[in-house]
Amino acid sequence: MPQTSSRSRPQASSSTAPSPPTSIPDTNLGLTAQDVATLRQHQQLAHQQARSSAGSQASSQGRLLLDPGSLTLLGRHLERVMGAIQQRLEQLNRATEIATQTQYDRAGNEIEMADAEIARFRAILHQIDELENEFDKIRRIREIVRSFRARVEMLERRIG
Repeated sequence: MPQTSSRSRPQASSSTAPSPPTSIPDTNLGLTAQDVATLRQHQQLAHQQARSSAGSQASSQGRLLLDPGSLTLLGRHLERVMGAIQQRLEQLNRATEIATQTQYDRAGNEIEMADAEIARFRAILHQIDELENEFDKIRRIREIVRSFRARVEMLERRIG
């Protein structure tokens, strides 16, 4: 931006000095087509909100108004849009934090429940092992009883 001197410059007569343009083609701004479309849309919105037809007309003609009032309107509009975007971002961040914490809590609960189920499963397996050992003992005793019964029957046949 050019620096201005504190010294006052002589004013040229308005009849000889060319007046600055009040608008420029928005395609001369070096923006992408999408950015130009966004700029036109927001210039129209800014002027609609201020109930000014100048911005809408300039945007429809593909021009950006350069007068201080139009640029101020556009600047204020863009500040409001940016504020709304920032507010929405903050809402989404809060929602993301809540969802993340909820999932973390659920995962913690799921882990606790899984640990409890694993412990219960291990207790069941231990009981199964004990029953299998008991079954094996009973089988051995049954075999011993069968063997004694066979001996007794054999002795009874011999005696009897």
